[in-house]
Amino acid sequence: QVQLVESGGRLVQAGGSLRLSCAASGLTFSSYTLAWFRQTPGKEREFVSGISWSGSWSGNTFYADFVKGRFTISRDNTKNTLYLQMNSLKPEDTAVYYCAARNGVWTTHLSEYDYWGQGTQVTVSS
Repeated sequence: QVQLVESGGRLVQAGGSLRLSCAASGLTFSSYTLAWFRQTPGKEREFVSGISWSGSWSGNTFYADFVKGRFTISRDNTKNTLYLQMNSLKPEDTAVYYCAARNGVWTTHLSEYDYWGQGTQVTVSS
C-alpha cells in the first residue's frame, strides 16, 4: 500500500521560510517522479514543482513560474522523502500543499500522477 504523508505546513509571516516534507512508503521511491501541487478553496489544484526519477534525468527539477527563485525541491532517496524549501513566502502562497508520485516522466498534469498525499496547510500572513 502506497502512502505519501506531508508535514511541515504552518502559519508563517510574509517573507519567512518553511520546509515541507513528504515521507513515502510502499513504492520504489527512486523510480518515481515526484511533485508538489497546491490548492486554495474554489480553485483547481496547481503544479508547483517537480523532480525527476533517479534515472537518466536524475535530479532534474522543474518549477512553476510563480515560485522560481523562491522554492527549491529536493529528494532524499535514502530516506524516501521529498522536500520543498520555501523562501520569501508571500500571502498568495497560502494553500494546501500536496505531494504526488508518478511512475513516468515529469508532467504538470495532476491527472497523470498515480499517488497523492493528504496535504499540509501553509498559511502566510501579511
